[in-house]
Amino acid sequence: MTAATPPTLQPGDAEGQRLSKVVAVLVPCSRREAEQYITEGRVRVDGQRVDVPQARVTPAQQVQVDAAARLQPVEAATFLLNKPAGVGLDDALALLDEATRWPGDASGVQRNSTHLRGLRPLMALPAAASGLCVFSQAPHITRKLTVDADWLEQEWLVDVTGDIAPGGLARLKHGLVRHDQALPPAHVSWQSEARLRFAEKGIAPPVLAWMCAQVGLQAVALRRLRIGRVGLAGLPLGQWRYLPMGERF
Repeated sequence: MTAATPPTLQPGDAEGQRLSKVVAVLVPCSRREAEQYITEGRVRVDGQRVDVPQARVTPAQQVQVDAAARLQPVEAATFLLNKPAGVGLDDALALLDEATRWPGDASGVQRNSTHLRGLRPLMALPAAASGLCVFSQAPHITRKLTVDADWLEQEWLVDVTGDIAPGGLARLKHGLVRHDQALPPAHVSWQSEARLRFAEKGIAPPVLAWMCAQVGLQAVALRRLRIGRVGLAGLPLGQWRYLPMGERF
């Protein structure tokens, strides 16, 4: 770690120096690079990590910069979260914390506090559902999962109760009619006596529950496994990973 006390205070600096200014002198580097060191969690003040560039420090405090830190370009981030059932969007956003990042994340993306700014939930899951949940800053990802959402196949596991009507599975596979509109055919199969697997395009979670009801079943739990070509792939419940460059929906 590189350590130093803040530069000598100037008149009007009674509350201390801005941390980014101190880091820029300490490294040395540009103010923009100093802010990146801070937002990437590479800076400690009196031994505590601080990721807010505008924080103030006084001459009595010790500022440390990780000597092994190597800056990388800050790209717009996309988070993939395995959302637990019963968690709404606000609480899901709160799960995108450093402590809940999957240790198996192989994206190579360095976490940056700016990655949490302006995140949009895309193809959002209802609070009651679990599984793959996407938050992104990236315009091309946002477009893909909004404008092109109906063209992306989603894979679901649906826990059901009840007795399926005769020929019910075939009806689900060939497509039902809802509000005078034919739904697209679905790939549907039994995963167990009480669980169906759906793979289908353009179907929202409430429609899955409705489809089950049309053949005598009640959907009691929904879990999304995949959107397009991006799946959970071992991501543990309640943890997240970054979408790396090259992985596409």
